[in-house]
Amino acid sequence: MPVAWMVGLPAVLALAAALTWGARHYALRRNLMDQPGERRSHGVATPRGGGIAIVLTLLLATGVAALAWPGARLQLLVFGLGLVLVAGIGWWDDHRPLPAVRRLLVHLVAAALVAALVWQASGNPWQALLALLFTTSLINIWNFMDGINGIATTQAILAGLAFAVVMPAPFALAGLVLALACLGFLPFNYPRARIFMGDVGSGALGYAIAALVCLASVVTEVNWLLLLVPLTAFLVDAGFTLLSRMLSGQRWMEPHTQHLYQRAVKGGLSHTLVTGMYFVFGLFSITVFNACSDLQPRWEAAVAVAWMIFATGLWLLLRKGMRN
Repeated sequence: MPVAWMVGLPAVLALAAALTWGARHYALRRNLMDQPGERRSHGVATPRGGGIAIVLTLLLATGVAALAWPGARLQLLVFGLGLVLVAGIGWWDDHRPLPAVRRLLVHLVAAALVAALVWQASGNPWQALLALLFTTSLINIWNFMDGINGIATTQAILAGLAFAVVMPAPFALAGLVLALACLGFLPFNYPRARIFMGDVGSGALGYAIAALVCLASVVTEVNWLLLLVPLTAFLVDAGFTLLSRMLSGQRWMEPHTQHLYQRAVKGGLSHTLVTGMYFVFGLFSITVFNACSDLQPRWEAAVAVAWMIFATGLWLLLRKGMRN
């Protein structure tokens, strides 16, 4: 490993931790607190907005990468602009709640930037359209799933490491930087939450992970379906929970506590245990992903579909048990 990597990667971790410490003190001074309530999974008022530390760390790393690889400067700047848009609207929403439609419009603009990069790299408009829809969805999925201590951060760490393994250098650095930025934040949020990520962090994480998936889709030969496997826990829980809310006529964009992880906490399990269970499932997911990433495309797709079916069955079984 080059000396620059050996110095730079620990610096990412240290910077994220220092910025999280600063974000916590800022939130306390501004009384930027998440209050407990019927639609919340925590019982104590807690500072929010700590995800700004992850965002600033990623932006600084993007700037350094733009200097190190001038040929990729435009693509990195476009990614950075999208990250600023998503994090900016989330930061605003953390301070003064905004209508969901306004946030969604900004998410669509940021997702369109990722889609444009995919189109430029692949020349495939259908792949770009898929990137647009996927990025918009994942921004909101990560926001929906950021409801208990450590769950959104640990899943992002697993995803970053999984994609770093399958991508060639220097693209693998993107996954490593994402994982380390999240790891720097994690001790402040898990097992005891001294600060929450807030919309500024959860939406930005969804955007960054979506961009990572899109990057992997153009720099590797891995099938698109298999690229979703490291995200299985969130895709299944968020997707089927939102579908059930839509089918029952509920206002699905409103905060709620109906996700499987929220039901588990309401059923008496601790945040630490539930996050740990999701982490273990995530480990299985990335093991399946990495073990099958060198198969022929049709077999990669078959494995992905089989894994999603298994995860869906497990979700239905657990949800039924918690309902009873």
